[in-house]
Amino acid sequence: MERRKILEDIFKDIDQNLKKLVEPLIDEVIFLEKQMSELKKLPFIRVHPKDPSKQETTKAAKQYKDLSQSYMNAIRILTSVLCKEETSEEDPVKKWLEIRKDV
Repeated sequence: MERRKILEDIFKDIDQNLKKLVEPLIDEVIFLEKQMSELKKLPFIRVHPKDPSKQETTKAAKQYKDLSQSYMNAIRILTSVLCKEETSEEDPVKKWLEIRKDV
């Protein structure tokens, strides 16, 4: 199944206004996943040919780190939208506690 379709299925039941906000973020997540996949093909560490104890990170490693942070932030936002949407109906326990608080 295509990644976009998978993500659309996950968010199919959310409010239409929220869906309009989420759709560009879904595109961004897919883009970031593709970029990170390409970067994984490159070396992340460069070892000095004469002294193996000297190592440095490559630009690919730095880019991957930056992209993965952006990716995780986007996933966190998408997850929070799902959590808020799932808990939008009033929790009976919370309602009962509110009633008891005033007594």
